[in-house]
Amino acid sequence: MATNTQPIVITPGEPAGIGPDIVLRLAQEDWPLDWCCIADPDLMAQRAQQLGIETRLNLIESSSGSIPRRAGELNIIPVPLVNNVHAGQLDPANATYVLESLKLATDGCLDKRFAALVTGPLHKGVINHAGIPFTGHTEWLAEHSKTSMVVMMLATEGLRVALVTTHLPLRDVANAITPERLEAVCRILYADLQEKFALASPRIAVLGLNPHAGEEGHLGREEIDIMIPVLEKLRREEMDLLGPLPADTAFTPDVLSQVDAVLAMYHDQGLPVLKHLGFGEAINITLGLPFIRTSVDHGTALELAGTGQARVNSLRAAMQLATDLVLK
Repeated sequence: MATNTQPIVITPGEPAGIGPDIVLRLAQEDWPLDWCCIADPDLMAQRAQQLGIETRLNLIESSSGSIPRRAGELNIIPVPLVNNVHAGQLDPANATYVLESLKLATDGCLDKRFAALVTGPLHKGVINHAGIPFTGHTEWLAEHSKTSMVVMMLATEGLRVALVTTHLPLRDVANAITPERLEAVCRILYADLQEKFALASPRIAVLGLNPHAGEEGHLGREEIDIMIPVLEKLRREEMDLLGPLPADTAFTPDVLSQVDAVLAMYHDQGLPVLKHLGFGEAINITLGLPFIRTSVDHGTALELAGTGQARVNSLRAAMQLATDLVLK
C-alpha cells in the first residue's frame, strides 16, 4: 500500500447533489493525513458561498504529492464542468465530468500518488441518460483498474455485510451465483479481512439464497448444489465459514456477536439490515482492488443540495476508515 506521506483523494461525485456540500464541510476539520479532492473549483466556490462556508481553495496539480492543509482549507485538483451546475438539477452533459474525476483519482491510486480513494455519491441514472453504460462505482472501479473481481462490503458499528452479487435485477441473481463466483468472493472477503482489517482468523456468516436456506431442498436447491460444496471446500483450507444460514435469523445479536462479517447473496438481502442499523454512519468499502477505496452509504440527495441540511457523518466515517487503513 501507499505510504502515509501521500494524500487521500476524494471525488465529490454528482455535482448537482450533496457531494460538494459534504466535502466542503469535511474541509472544516483537521485530519492526520493530508487529502485533496478532484472537482471544478468554480463549483466548489459557488457551493461554499451558497452554504455560507468560508473555505480557502488551494489549486494543486495531480502530480504535486502531499500538500499540507489546515482546517478551513480545501486542496483541489481542477477538472472543469461541461455545463454550469444548479444545486438539485441534474444535467446529463456533466456525466463525463463525473467519470473524468473518478478516472484521475483511480489512476492516481494505481500509480501510488494517492494513498486511498474516498468517493462521494454519484447518480447512475443521469450517467446512463448521457448514453454511457454504467452500473455503479464498484463495477467501474473493477473494470478501470483491470481487477478481475471485486467485492462490495458495507460496514457500520457492529456489522459488516459483503455481497456476492450487487446491482442485478432479482430475476438474474440465482443464475449469477455460480460455484466459481461464490468461491472467489469468499476468498477476497476472507483475505481482505485479514490484510486490511488485521483479523487473523475472520469468521464469516454466509447466508443462503432461498427462504430458510432452502429448507433442505424443498424451497430451492442452490444451497445443496452450489453453496454447501463450496463452503466445505474452503473449510478444508481452514476458512471459518458458517452457513448457509437462513437470512431471516442470521442478523440476530447471538449470531452477529460470533462473526466478523456477513456474506449476503444479493443487494437487498443484506443491505436493508445494515442501513437500518447505521444509515448515515455506514461506509461502503470495495474489497479486492489494488488500493483502498471507501465511500458514503447514501445517494445524491438532490433535494438537500445547497440547503445546508446535508449531514457529513457518512463521508467522515469513510475518511476515517480510509485513514485508519492507510496508517495501520
